[in-house]
Amino acid sequence: MLEAILSFFGNCAALFGGLIGWLVNVIGHLGYAGIVGLMFLESSFFPFPSEVVMPPAGYLAWKGEMNVALVLGAGILGSILGALFNYWIAVRWGRPFFEKYGKYFFVTHESLDKAEVFFAHHGHISTFTGRLLPVIRQYISLPAGLARMPLPQFCFYTALGSGVWVTILTLLGYFLGSNEALIHEELHKITILLIAGCAVLVVIYAIVYKRRKRGQKQRP
Repeated sequence: MLEAILSFFGNCAALFGGLIGWLVNVIGHLGYAGIVGLMFLESSFFPFPSEVVMPPAGYLAWKGEMNVALVLGAGILGSILGALFNYWIAVRWGRPFFEKYGKYFFVTHESLDKAEVFFAHHGHISTFTGRLLPVIRQYISLPAGLARMPLPQFCFYTALGSGVWVTILTLLGYFLGSNEALIHEELHKITILLIAGCAVLVVIYAIVYKRRKRGQKQRP
């Protein structure tokens, strides 16, 4: 039984790896447009890792085959478009879906209202830090859309967070070349630092926010 399960997951991993290779070959040959397309997928529902897109593009920039500024711009643009796709899905179907079926997921009207109020006050820090965290970066757009976070604000902080992540990946490829093992090792370290940095940033934000609210209450 265990062997069958391991075999199933092994086949799934091989299939997914082949799918990634196919996508890179098909869309990647389009150059900057390919980067936009792949990063769109990474930023939307499709679990496509940005780690297989931006480092190779950074390496090509180092070789002089691509422009590093255009690589960064294409990566950020693709991330924004993918995030907007998720945002639109949440706006279009999110609230009606949870209002109708939320009781099966322990989601109430009150919790939806609270989420909307939360993103109205803290959507900027949530979107920015969410774009820097593994797994969360693909899905932070959904609660933002569900709460109807102001679109200009959403785009700005999505671009800011995506810009940091895209720049890190591109520079890894630029300076480390095609050494996948070394890139993976450094990326693991950077991810830990990003998680720690986001935690510190959120704590600082919470302290400043509470002090500001306290100061507003004390004003005559």
